[in-house]
Amino acid sequence: MTEGKGTAGPSGLEAARWWARMMRDPMDAYGALFRRYGDAVRLPRDRRRALFLLSRPEHAEHVLVAKQDNYVKAFTYRPLRVFLGDGLLTSEGETWRRHRRLVQPVFAQRHLAAFAPGMAGVAARAVVRWPDGVTLDAAAHMRRVTLDIVGRVLFGSDLAAESDATGRALADLQRSAVIGLGATFLGDAGLRRAFRLVPGAQRAGAQLDGMVLRVIEERRAAGPGGEPDLLDLLMRDGDPPLSDAELRDEVLTLLLAGHETTAAALTWTLILLSRYPAARDRLEAEVDDVLGGRVPSADDLDTADLDAADLDAADLDRLPWTRAVLSESMRLCPPAWTIERDAVADDDVAGAEVTAGSTVAISPYLLHRNPDLWPDPEGFRPERFLGEQDRPRHAYLPFGGGRRICVGAGFAMMEAVLVLALISRSVRLDLAPGVAVPSRAEVTLRPARPVPMRVSRR
Repeated sequence: MTEGKGTAGPSGLEAARWWARMMRDPMDAYGALFRRYGDAVRLPRDRRRALFLLSRPEHAEHVLVAKQDNYVKAFTYRPLRVFLGDGLLTSEGETWRRHRRLVQPVFAQRHLAAFAPGMAGVAARAVVRWPDGVTLDAAAHMRRVTLDIVGRVLFGSDLAAESDATGRALADLQRSAVIGLGATFLGDAGLRRAFRLVPGAQRAGAQLDGMVLRVIEERRAAGPGGEPDLLDLLMRDGDPPLSDAELRDEVLTLLLAGHETTAAALTWTLILLSRYPAARDRLEAEVDDVLGGRVPSADDLDTADLDAADLDAADLDRLPWTRAVLSESMRLCPPAWTIERDAVADDDVAGAEVTAGSTVAISPYLLHRNPDLWPDPEGFRPERFLGEQDRPRHAYLPFGGGRRICVGAGFAMMEAVLVLALISRSVRLDLAPGVAVPSRAEVTLRPARPVPMRVSRR
């Protein structure tokens, strides 16, 4: 066993076995390391560097907030950068700061209310098309809804028809990024060459690039319209303006990060509600009370009032249980399940001695299951998120923390609440009998296979 100040973990051949297990199923390995060695684990990479798996709020606060200047995006993001370029998710330094300054104002709280009618309209149009008694793949439908929302609201583009192809491309991209972890020593150019050998990687890149370039070219052809959206700001603002390559990287990052994580959160929430009918009954009662029970029909599809869908940002404060259900779902199944940083210099992280060049993993998945912080950590108890919450600030990190907290966190939460409320107003979705839904932890935590759910009109 290796031990440093405040840490314990395997060494030698045993450490190699753990690394092999990590490559097969990283989240399973994280959980097993946590159970065996505790909430500060050291897994050596070489004679000096190691992976530190840290699972307490004080660890998260230190790395993501107090000493965030000492921690940069980990080497594990390099394969993803080959596909996404230098967007907000993967960039560092001045590139990241410049792009963040451009993007952040769009997601300011004062602007979010204007997005609600568009979000609600997309969700209402989707749900009204689900026939009573049909069995559908909830994961695919949530990807379709969230991609349509991001496309229309942020980029003024209809992307719903591309959701299936985009979903396949995302799955290939995430798998390729995980495979690429074993080749990070090759550098970006070497990784690109290696990805030519990975089935589906080139096709995924071409599909995603084609979608993004179409969005940009259509906007350039149309010119600016009414109220500027995110794409307008990216294309016209900045000093100097974004280059074509930078614009591509940022649009691709925001399109993918802006819909994949929310789709995963909604899918896991629907699965959990199917398993916990009392929580679903309470959610339906709340939605009925706020919305007055009006259920859109097929005749409403092209009417103006469905654009607003009888639900706007002002209603969100009247849906505390709906929000709590989503929060508890993201506690159990956080789409961004691990946050990884490389240490620039030696550091003491709340008692754990971290050497320069080592990787620190702050895993929301483990933080959210730490029994010292969460009684009955495996239980689905949305009431945890009602009223005052007596827990450390960094015990719950569905959107990360520090200055690199997800720029669209408010947007994503509002979107998820609106979509879940509109689904619950109209239908119930029940997981097909006997179906298990295993998870796949890659870049995001998502269902490993289709999620068959039966629609019952309310």
